[in-house]
Amino acid sequence: MKYVGIAAYSGEPPPNLIEDVREFINMLVRNCNAGKIALVVGGYWGLMKVLVDEGLRLGLPVVIIPPIELENIEYPENALVIKSGTSFRLRSVILVRSSNVLVALGGAGGTFQEIVTAYDEGRPVFVLGGKGLPTDKVRLLAPYIDDRKTSRIIYVEKVNELVDEVCSELRRCVA
Repeated sequence: MKYVGIAAYSGEPPPNLIEDVREFINMLVRNCNAGKIALVVGGYWGLMKVLVDEGLRLGLPVVIIPPIELENIEYPENALVIKSGTSFRLRSVILVRSSNVLVALGGAGGTFQEIVTAYDEGRPVFVLGGKGLPTDKVRLLAPYIDDRKTSRIIYVEKVNELVDEVCSELRRCVA
């Protein structure tokens, strides 16, 4: 099983980004050997709720690692919820380290933290930009944040390019 970590906007997502997320999940299922991938997210609100619901609808295994402050809200029965007892920032580290790749689907400070953590941990990072959210600025950092070049950051503005890049990387990953 390959684990696709998803960093996504926790606020009220713009309608065009909701459609992009649905398209991303549908294309991921069609193009990425869906029987061998699972989604890993840090919650069930904002854009994460959209992608969890869509992933579950399409039969993908979904792992939710909520922060301790939100462990007791209602989660979908068919999702695996790991109550790690950690804060927002620490659960992001668990999310990244549990994933083979990190896909950022637009966001703000928390998504930035997950991108930097993935980079520092050597996880490939894929960013969907051009959505009018703070993470659009990641394009200025790609493909490397610093001279260590611990991982590549791939920044794209089209969903089909994002899926192609993610699927290609997952094919290279050792399970």
